[in-house]
Amino acid sequence: MSGLASPPQVRKAAPAAGTTPGTSQGPPPTRRVALLPTAALVLGALYCLLPIAWVLVASTKSGADLFSTFTFLPGDGFGDNLADLSAYRDGIYWRWMANSVFYAGLGAVLSTVVSALAGYALAVYRFRGREAFFDTILTGVLMPPVILAIPQYLLMAEAGMTDTYLSVLLPLILSPYGVYLGRIYAEAAVPMELVEAGRMDGAGELRIFLRIAVPMMSPGLVTIFLFQFVAIWNNFLLPFIMLGDDERFPMTVGLFTLLKQGAGQPALYTLVITGALLAIVPLIALFFVIQRFWSLDLLSGAVKS
Repeated sequence: MSGLASPPQVRKAAPAAGTTPGTSQGPPPTRRVALLPTAALVLGALYCLLPIAWVLVASTKSGADLFSTFTFLPGDGFGDNLADLSAYRDGIYWRWMANSVFYAGLGAVLSTVVSALAGYALAVYRFRGREAFFDTILTGVLMPPVILAIPQYLLMAEAGMTDTYLSVLLPLILSPYGVYLGRIYAEAAVPMELVEAGRMDGAGELRIFLRIAVPMMSPGLVTIFLFQFVAIWNNFLLPFIMLGDDERFPMTVGLFTLLKQGAGQPALYTLVITGALLAIVPLIALFFVIQRFWSLDLLSGAVKS
């Protein structure tokens, strides 16, 4: 049958680079969005953001418009509210703000130093009763602040230190949760080989801690500082019990006393709302500043690895 033409041979195209033979090359599948978890996250975000939105809008209203207009309808009285707040009792609000910055800033720094030292010691050194000591510190995490506030007040009263700045600062220096985080970060970030190498080179323990451990623990220390700053900034019960002079009040206690004095007076309500809005600003600014250090630390760790 030599006269019949042979069927043409079809050449198969070679698979494209980066593809697996036998697989279809259609468009990538779209990721299906889980509706229930997404709805739960949206509701949670609204639950957290709606009070902030209300404070933001309410601070723009005058005392007469605060309860007579629509809840989320902004006004034009923010400038007047800010001026009235600054003029109230010769600007005592800004004294409360400065006290809060002092308590939270210095208290967070001292607490971070103590947590770093204690966490590093518990992670690096081996001594008898180490775990029992650590477990005893951790029990403080489970203690509600209301249980500790009264004994702390009695101790400060015996020492004659009530109604002073130290009566608020000293109980806040030791943070059980900060010590816990310090130990976790020290165990994860500081290799014992580097500690032993520093000892062999003749460096003292304090020098090893400052020159080797602290730079490696810096992301954890920034986290401890942020947690402590926010906790002290929002602390109400301890300064409320310890302090009697309103010149030493932090923001939380000062706004509470202003709210009690303004019962039934819409004009003072607007001052409290405006003061509460301004009290959020330092926390937001601190978060953005510390977020930068977080990013730098994570980036430097990725480059070193």
